[in-house]
Amino acid sequence: MYPANRRLFLRRATATTALGLPLISEMPALRSLAAAELELPADSVRFDDGIEPLIRFIEQTPRDQVIEKVAVRVREGQVSYRDMIAALLLAGIRNIQPRPSVGFKFHAVLVVHSAHLASLASPAADRWLPVFWALDNFKGSQARDVREGDWTMSTVEESAVPRPHQAVPHLRQALEDWNEAAADAAVAGLCRSHSSGTAFDVLAEFAARDFRSIGHKVIYLANSFRTLHTIGWQHAEPVLRSLVYAMLNHSGEPNPASSDLEADRDGRRNRQRVGEIREHWLDGKQDSAATAELLSALRDVSPDDASRLAVEQLNQGIAPQSIFDAYFAAAAELTMRQPAIVPLHAMTTTNAIHYAFQTCSDPATRQFLLLQNASFLARFRTAAQGRGKLADLQIDALTPVEGEQPPQLSTVFQSLGQNASQAAAQLLRYLDDGQPASDAMSYARRLIFLKGRDSHDYKYSSAVLEDFHAISPQWRNRYLAAALFKMRNENESTTSLVGRIRDAMRA
Repeated sequence: MYPANRRLFLRRATATTALGLPLISEMPALRSLAAAELELPADSVRFDDGIEPLIRFIEQTPRDQVIEKVAVRVREGQVSYRDMIAALLLAGIRNIQPRPSVGFKFHAVLVVHSAHLASLASPAADRWLPVFWALDNFKGSQARDVREGDWTMSTVEESAVPRPHQAVPHLRQALEDWNEAAADAAVAGLCRSHSSGTAFDVLAEFAARDFRSIGHKVIYLANSFRTLHTIGWQHAEPVLRSLVYAMLNHSGEPNPASSDLEADRDGRRNRQRVGEIREHWLDGKQDSAATAELLSALRDVSPDDASRLAVEQLNQGIAPQSIFDAYFAAAAELTMRQPAIVPLHAMTTTNAIHYAFQTCSDPATRQFLLLQNASFLARFRTAAQGRGKLADLQIDALTPVEGEQPPQLSTVFQSLGQNASQAAAQLLRYLDDGQPASDAMSYARRLIFLKGRDSHDYKYSSAVLEDFHAISPQWRNRYLAAALFKMRNENESTTSLVGRIRDAMRA
């Protein structure tokens, strides 16, 4: 029987997990902290009074105690799931510098949304595992940042914050000029006076313009806005200040605005190439043959030729969906050919660009993102070749295993630890036989919870399992089978952190 009213429904739906623990509900706030506990550098950014005490508690608790101490507050109903997600993101933003690269230690920030997605999709008994994993990961990154100089985000220069009507043009100009101080003040003004949609449109123009940090800039754009949708726009100003600071990272190089640097050339060419796209470019037909043509080209062509072919296909009346199908397939194929860090980022970057493409409202920016994705994939391929030989494997040549019955998922993920090609063929057979893809995804995700040791495990798996639904049905099964190469397998040991988290939540 349906609950009698919306309030009763929400109370029942969000009150507890299967362990009887609060998840997302109206909970008492964490106790106020004494003045001494709130001590920060005089110019350090401070957050909303409702979340600052929890952030300070996380910052100040030693890594070897933080899981147990936060778990006590979760069990006692002092900390909600939503507040934990907010505190993890904001603690990372205040304490971890996205320099010299928007990666490495900064993954403690980039992974928050992926951990959230994993948590939402998990069985109730595992729901806190990704969140507490991210908490431990933050403490490791915090310690690394201390060793590298103990950077802390400062307060904004209030006298430089533009008036509301000036915020958008000032931010665009600052980003064009790679002017960090001006961009910092302008994005603060933008957050205070404009909508999240306006902010996203402006930042999407620049997040994928250069290939520095192998896609992490646009990944941060996508993940920061997604997390803000969960924790609330009231936290936007420090988040977007951090995002802009990351987007303007060009450590060790002259100002890109007045230089001709390799990382910027694709963006400059593709800005011009947008003008070549026909007017009604969204009005196209889906064509799997066009997808195969672009996929084949992405195995060999230059970044410039890759985006040129994307323009040609758009002008021939091919739908953007078929072009993105080729991007998803090419990225997944690259993980087959070299299951390593660079191909993994081809996957997560394509996921982020696709999100930006779907979310942005400006047609020219959407076209630019579509072309940049093509150029980026060619660069990812070249970068992977620079790190080792690529296996002679192709996603459209995957063949399902034979047999009277499809293999069990346990067999697939055991094979993965011994012969990834065999496991991919088994999974393809499983999916082609009509077995539930959701079961395969749940199985893969649970292995991430149990055996994942790195932020990339969460980022990669969340991107793959999301993009499975974004790619066209005729490519979908092959995409998931190819992506298996970089997943965790049954033969790996369970991390000690899993037992520690479960013990803490049961204590």
